[in-house]
Amino acid sequence: MQSEKILVINCGSSSIKYKVFRMPEENILASGLMEKIGEENSHIKHQVPGKIFEVNIIIKNHIEGLEIISKYLRDKNLGVVENVKEITGVGHRVVHGGEGFNRSVIITEEVLKKIEEYKNLAPLHNPHNLAGIMASRKLFSGSTQVAAFDTAFHTTIPPVAYLYGLPYCLYKDSSIRRYGFHGTSHRYVSRRSAELMGKDKYRVNVITCHLGNGCSITAVKDGHSIDTSMGFTPLEGLIMGTRSGDIDPGIMFYLAEKMNLDFKQLNNLLNKESGLLGLSGISNDFRDISREIKKGNERAMLSLEVFCYRMKKYIGAYLAVLGKTDAVIFTAGIGENVPLVRKKSLENMENFGIILDEEKNNATIPKEREISRNNSPVKVFVIPTDEELRIAYDTYQFVLKREH
Repeated sequence: MQSEKILVINCGSSSIKYKVFRMPEENILASGLMEKIGEENSHIKHQVPGKIFEVNIIIKNHIEGLEIISKYLRDKNLGVVENVKEITGVGHRVVHGGEGFNRSVIITEEVLKKIEEYKNLAPLHNPHNLAGIMASRKLFSGSTQVAAFDTAFHTTIPPVAYLYGLPYCLYKDSSIRRYGFHGTSHRYVSRRSAELMGKDKYRVNVITCHLGNGCSITAVKDGHSIDTSMGFTPLEGLIMGTRSGDIDPGIMFYLAEKMNLDFKQLNNLLNKESGLLGLSGISNDFRDISREIKKGNERAMLSLEVFCYRMKKYIGAYLAVLGKTDAVIFTAGIGENVPLVRKKSLENMENFGIILDEEKNNATIPKEREISRNNSPVKVFVIPTDEELRIAYDTYQFVLKREH
């Protein structure tokens, strides 16, 4: 199969992450992160093998940001192409694809309309994803442009799992349902676990735990997502860095009346002031919390205990949903780097067939490895996620179809 240079772009609200792959070899030719777009202290870090370039620079918007990235990719010392036409495919992470997209797709005018339509479901993400796509179409006009949706992997969730206990008309008329997120990551690690177990990707039942600043857990049956913790928005489910996860909805009415909080204040409370940050009073970063735990900080320890207790509840629920479970997988920043979280989330679950090997667990930071005992009926893996590689693969396949 012929080699292609594939650019993967992930546009956040004030950031752009990017990687250039040589596919199908999976070689990373360049990568970078642009942060604080629209602020006075914007920053870019650009890497190629053996070289790292960092600079503070004013970047007004995503279009300007991608123009700068395009320039670096063509730079004589830091670049990987002489002409942008060498980049034959550009894959874009798009957070919300609603019920309209169950897989990655080539970006057409109709697809753009749908992404625009779904921006009300993800107002913090889809508009920026769309801005990146529009800029990329101009800068890399000869490339195959592909959209990979965070929600796509979860479109196989059945109605019993995605419907809420609300009037059915709210689903039919306003599309209120569980969508789930982090789908590209859950898909990648579930497929990789099948390879590690020597099984077909559609013959595995696994529980995938994506634990970063945003956290979600998914039940994967026969290779398909059948339930996931995040819901209509990425706020539902596990306790996260700054997000509350599951709460009694009545709390919002109580706080609105007692503290005279308006909609924006409540939204800010749940999304930016809660989770590990709110519980610990220290930080949303587990590295900071871990340091305080070692000092004997009781609230830091409590935030860890609450976080892991919520994890254990979801794992237990998904063991029941799946029936037979082949593996539990930990991934992303916390999942890959904090053995204590993995240990506490799986404590006293031997009767469910999960037997953690503490020595393997403590020695795994962060690398791909099985961390369960050899006699554990349910395997436990740490698998570093690679959403960009998964998007690069999807984009590469579309490039080949177009060329042949």
